[in-house]
Parts: sequence; C-alpha cells; structure tokens
Amino acid sequence: MVLINPNTSTATTAMMTAIARRTLGRALAVRGVTVSGGPRMLTDPAALRAAAPEVLAAGLRAAARGDSAALLVGAFGDPGVAELREATDLPVMGLGEAALTEAAAGGTPFGIATTTPLLADSITAHVTALGLTARYTGLRLTPGAPEHLSAHPELLLDALERAVRACVERDGARAVVIGGGPLGEAAEELRSRCAVRIVAPIPAACRAIARRLHG
Repeated sequence: MVLINPNTSTATTAMMTAIARRTLGRALAVRGVTVSGGPRMLTDPAALRAAAPEVLAAGLRAAARGDSAALLVGAFGDPGVAELREATDLPVMGLGEAALTEAAAGGTPFGIATTTPLLADSITAHVTALGLTARYTGLRLTPGAPEHLSAHPELLLDALERAVRACVERDGARAVVIGGGPLGEAAEELRSRCAVRIVAPIPAACRAIARRLHG
C-alpha cells in the first residue's frame, strides 16, 4: 500500500507511515510518499484544492510502478480521492471518508475535533456528502493558529482534549474523530486521555483498505 501525504512535509509523511505500519503489521506493506509540490499544511479550502492534482500525480506514479495494492490519501479533506478512483483500478481510501464512516457505524452519534477553523464548512459538507448528517453532533475547534499548535505537541494535545470533551459533554457525541492526518500522533495519545471512543483517521483508513483487500 502507498500512503500519499498531500502536504509537502516529509516529517509528516514519516509519522503517518509509521502509524499505518503499526496498524497493519505484517498484513500489508506500507510505503509513504510525499507530494512533489503544493502547500506545506492543508489549513483552508484553497490548500485542499491545490493538493488534489498533486495527490493525483503521486497516485498515478505509484500505480504505474505496479507494486501497490492500494492507495491511502493522508489528509482529512480527502483531496484527490475522487480523481484517483476515476483514474486507477486500485482501491483508494481517504482519511476523512474512512474515519467518519467508522465513527458513525451502528448509528453512533459522533463529533469531530480538529485544529483548522477555515475548513469547518468543507468538513461539514464532507459529512453531508457521506450521508452521515443524522448522526453528526458537530465540530469542535481548537483555539489559535494550526501552525502554532503543530509546533507545540503538548499544547496541541491539551487543546484537542478540550475539544473532545466539548464534543461529548456539550454535543452528546459517543465517538469523536480527530480530524487531520498530521494529528495522527495526537489521536493515538488521546485514546489514553479520553474516556470516549477516539477515532484516529490513519488506523481507520488502514482498516478500511484491509477490508477491501481481504474481505
């Protein structure tokens, strides 16, 4: 499987690839690739749009090698996922689709905690497009700039934990999605800090791909 990082941070690629490998174990090899151009972080709709063609190009290169079982797009907004599905026969999964679907399974009320206020409308539209609005309790955002939080892991964890608690205590969520590929390590850590079920997008996407490949 190839994990495509839609932003240009190679450190983020390495982090997400490590989480995917831990999730899949020996079931499926994972190779991480970083897009060759575009935004360093996907924090607004323009950045998501700019990332989509870069993801498509990276995915097509990966498919052309002939050694990839599936493609995982490592961003919560799923840039380039639809385009890749049209252009290749490989299974393609995005973090947002996988995590939201997993969170809502069985009719569970779910919320989303994330760091990108400029993507709030895009996230809500994605929930609607997946047909999950009836189970969606809402979005809770961390205060401050996403770039600042990403540079300070403890501040990020504390802010996300408060957002998760708001999803549960104010909105009635029984599962909370951590909305972002670069938030992968924080999502793992929050599992031990929060009583509610935390849905981490990278493991969720890995599980979705494994189901498609192995039934």
